[in-house]
Amino acid sequence: MLNQFKGSFLFTLACLALAVAYGWWQTHSASATLSLVWIVVVLSVLEISLSFDNAVVNATVLQEMDDVWRRRFLTWGMVIAVFGMRIVFPLAIVAIAAGIGPVEALHLSLRDPRRYEEIVSGAHIGIAGFGGAFLAMVGLSFFFDDEKDVHWIDWIEEKLALFSNVKAAEIALLLLALWGVSLLLPVDGALTFMVSGALGIVAFIAVEAIGTILEMREEAQKAAGAMVRSGLGGFLYLNVLDASFSFDGVIGAFALSNNMIVIALGLSIGAMFVRSMTIVLVERGTLSEYRYLEHGAFWAIIALGGIMLASARFEIPETVTGLIGAVLIGASLYWSVRHKRKLPDGEIEAAVRAD
Repeated sequence: MLNQFKGSFLFTLACLALAVAYGWWQTHSASATLSLVWIVVVLSVLEISLSFDNAVVNATVLQEMDDVWRRRFLTWGMVIAVFGMRIVFPLAIVAIAAGIGPVEALHLSLRDPRRYEEIVSGAHIGIAGFGGAFLAMVGLSFFFDDEKDVHWIDWIEEKLALFSNVKAAEIALLLLALWGVSLLLPVDGALTFMVSGALGIVAFIAVEAIGTILEMREEAQKAAGAMVRSGLGGFLYLNVLDASFSFDGVIGAFALSNNMIVIALGLSIGAMFVRSMTIVLVERGTLSEYRYLEHGAFWAIIALGGIMLASARFEIPETVTGLIGAVLIGASLYWSVRHKRKLPDGEIEAAVRAD
């Protein structure tokens, strides 16, 4: 298993070396350089702790994809995740919000990081609406499924599966949540929030539609069984999902630093470890072995989506977000182990095949 993390450790060493070089170039002080490197380390640990649920969900989709597209996501998808979300995304926000070009946004991030932080933070309501709505749709669509026969929190999940027979029930529930939060915001902010949330829902539906169309084409060409979110549809789905997971991490990183380079180095290290965790989960079959781990991850997604929506009005510390996700995944892992211990070996293998 350690071999899967070898690349992440090498990438970490490279980023820390860049942090040392950048810190010394900027400050010419050993203590200031060490302080900067320490912030990079803390950011990377924060990103890793917040992103385990991301790794679980990525593994859930990847195990149903063909090998070619799985490799493409783990290579090109990571390039998008590391450089797109951690570097290009904040610059794009500043460029759009301030009405300036991307090069000017880059210069602003390097020359006036405080102003850069203010612009990114000022766009938080829109980000919270879009990202929160997309993540909530991901989580709700997992539980609003009448074909789902494995339940962790029975008294909730069975009822959600039952309500899935009502068309678009999860969309109606989410729209009510968006409307409720918007009532707490100023008029301009409420409009931005509702529009962003609606676009988040549309983005989820669009990605699902692309995946469905491509699956139908694959079925027609190969005359084989359905391949859930395989090919380009799965690739797009995972990249949008990873972007949504990254919103809160990118915004929250400004609590530790307003330097774009420091933030990019720290969060990129975290993103690489998420990739390694995803590979381990897929190759070791952990999701099949631990019956409720997937459920815990999707509950964590719903919690994160709800927190993002609420953050448009209330300030919620990153530690709270990470703690809730860790508790839900830890609890699902504990119940999975309990379930596994209760079954004889033969029944465990049968249950894994059934899942």
